Amino acid sequence: MKKHIPNLLTLGNLFCGFLSIGYAAHGDFRNAAMLIFIAMMLDAVDGRAARILGVSGTLGKELDSLADVVSFGAAPAFIAANSYFVHLGMWGYVLAGLFPLFGAYRLARFNITDTEESMKYFKGIPIPPAGGIVVFLVFFVKMIPLWVFVLIFYGLALLMVSTIKIPSLKDIPLPRYGTIITLFLFYMFYLVAKNQFESVPIFFYVALLTYFLFISVRFIKVKEIKIIRKRRKPRNKRRRF
Repeated sequence: MKKHIPNLLTLGNLFCGFLSIGYAAHGDFRNAAMLIFIAMMLDAVDGRAARILGVSGTLGKELDSLADVVSFGAAPAFIAANSYFVHLGMWGYVLAGLFPLFGAYRLARFNITDTEESMKYFKGIPIPPAGGIVVFLVFFVKMIPLWVFVLIFYGLALLMVSTIKIPSLKDIPLPRYGTIITLFLFYMFYLVAKNQFESVPIFFYVALLTYFLFISVRFIKVKEIKIIRKRRKPRNKRRRF
């Protein structure tokens, strides 16, 4: 059963991307953007869950890439086409459609990269933060000029396929790495309390519960490893002369 847990998190990521497209199609860009951030959260924990449970494999890696190209490639592009590029008609979809193409290429290149190398650094910006930045800008669609968004949009697309080396955060313990995500979630609750959103998708609460459960499991697991190492640590024996 445990081998399916990381894949379920990855599928949750994919489903959030699909739901985000649905919300965007109905003009609800705020909830669409929020679902992408939930997908980012799930994407941040699925790989670590696989490593903790010792069930990492090729299937999970390929499934993760398929989910990412939807949630952080197609979905952000669709949101951009219906918000910033909406006045351009079909040309807006053509312009926005280039983003997932760059993202798909970046994911394919990552999949053939040596595992040890990918644990140390990334080549180019990973697609999750690139897609996250795009949907975050949707909150400021009435404030940011189109030409500024276009520069950021295509700048991120080019950075994804660039060869710039970016330090990987995979070796950083999740509680510290997840601090930013946790703060974002609490900020989302603050916005809800301030009536900034008309309704909150149920996946928001599901993802929040999943995240904190994972943090708890991670904390317990680390404690157990420390106890085991402490017990196995050889004691200094006094020599008799």
